[in-house]
Amino acid sequence: MQQTLLFLAAAACSYLVGSIPFGYLAGCIRGIDIRTVGSGNIGATNVFRTLGPRFGILTFALDAAKGVAAAGIVPWAVWSFAGLEAPPAAALVCTVAVLAGHGFPLFLGFKGGKGVATGLGCALSVVPHTALVALAVWILVFLATRYVSVGSIAAALAAAALPWFVDRKAGAAACALVGVLALLIVWKHRSNVRRLLAGTENRFAFTARQREARDRKAAERSA
Repeated sequence: MQQTLLFLAAAACSYLVGSIPFGYLAGCIRGIDIRTVGSGNIGATNVFRTLGPRFGILTFALDAAKGVAAAGIVPWAVWSFAGLEAPPAAALVCTVAVLAGHGFPLFLGFKGGKGVATGLGCALSVVPHTALVALAVWILVFLATRYVSVGSIAAALAAAALPWFVDRKAGAAACALVGVLALLIVWKHRSNVRRLLAGTENRFAFTARQREARDRKAAERSA
C-alpha cells in the first residue's frame, strides 16, 4: 500500500512538473500568446522563431530540465521522504507522467508541446548514452536539412532503437518504454510529415539570405 501511494505521489509531482509551460510563459514575458503565432506550438522551436534565440534556447533548456527533474530527482525526493530507496520502476513512471504533463498540461487546457526537449531530459536520466547519441543525430540531421522536425524525427527513431544496444544495463522495461515514447514523439510530428510531403514545411534560416528565401516562398504559397 505504501509503495502504491509513493508511486502515485511521484507520478502526480512529475505530471505537475511537466505541466509547467515554459514556452507559454516566455511568450507572456513578451506580451505574446505563443499559441496564437507561428505554428501555435508552445515548444522551443516556435518560441525560437517567434521570440528569438535567447528565449528559444532558454525554453529548450527548461523543458529538458523538466525531464531530468522528473526522472532523476522526483523519485529520489519522494522515496527519501518516506525513508526508503526508490525502485528502478519509479523513474519510468515519472518519465511517463512528466511527458503526459508536457503534452497535456493541466494549466493550458491539456494542449501542450511535442515532448522532444522533455523527452531528452528524461532519457539523460534513464538511458544517458542513448540520449547523447540521439542528440548528436538531431544536430547532424538538422544541420544537413535545416528542418527541425526532420532532426527531431530522426533523433526519436534513433532513441527507439539505441537503448537495446548502448543502454542495456538500464533493463528491458526501460529500453522498451523509451522506444514506445520515442515512437510517440514521431507520431506527434505527423502534421510536420504532412507539410514535408507537401513541400510547405519551413526550413530554419541561419542567415539573412535564407530568411529572405523562406519568406519569399511563404509569400508565394499564400498568394
